[in-house]
Amino acid sequence: MYDFSAFGQLQTWISLLTLTFMEIVLGIDNIIFISIVVNLLPREQQPRGRTIGLLLALVFRIALLTSISWLVSLRAPLFTLPIQTAEGPFGVTGRDLILMTGGLFLLYKSIVEIYEKLQGHDEDSSGMGKAGTTMAGVIVQIVIIDIVFSFDSILTAVGLVSNVLVMIAAVVCAMGIMLAFSGVVADFVNRNPSIKVLALSFLVMIGAMLVLEAAHQEIPKGYVYFAMFFSLVVELLNMRMRKKMDAVQLRNSEY
Repeated sequence: MYDFSAFGQLQTWISLLTLTFMEIVLGIDNIIFISIVVNLLPREQQPRGRTIGLLLALVFRIALLTSISWLVSLRAPLFTLPIQTAEGPFGVTGRDLILMTGGLFLLYKSIVEIYEKLQGHDEDSSGMGKAGTTMAGVIVQIVIIDIVFSFDSILTAVGLVSNVLVMIAAVVCAMGIMLAFSGVVADFVNRNPSIKVLALSFLVMIGAMLVLEAAHQEIPKGYVYFAMFFSLVVELLNMRMRKKMDAVQLRNSEY
């Protein structure tokens, strides 16, 4: 059923490393969302919430990899809308419905979080989390987004590699790396309010991209990730400059 002999070939290991890197890149938005949602929990529950969220993402990815035929069938139109496109009538697929639902949920969640930050509602300072937030509620939100991000991630894997075992190995390796560094990423985002707003803005952009993909408007992901990387570099430079200015003001106040 599965070809283990492929792991004796150099090309397989090159594919494994390439796919692992791609899975990590595609998983960054998932880590950001999980970190922000889990931050609504009391501080002592946050590491457990992040671990559960990433393990669920791993389970969904492996489950989808073992049912590739079903995954491919989601590209078949379920019904058509009276809208004419260059390819003919607009056919709505299972993939479209999943991407639309996930994109709208991501837009709603991110915009609400940005609004609360602008209103000065900061649940980080006390470490008690947001009132009314439960582990079960957070896990449900993580599951919704995990399904959407897993779908996108597996479609990329299928396009790069044909061996299911290589895909599973790459997903496991990528998730192990993300699990090891998720706490560091979450702490960095939570310590820097401007980075947190930037991360939420990234999620708004990704949500909008998912909605556009559901409407059959493909956007090259390279442009999106480059914009995210460029914005992050600019914000890191701004943070460094602010620290230097604060240090200069502190020295001047001592004289």
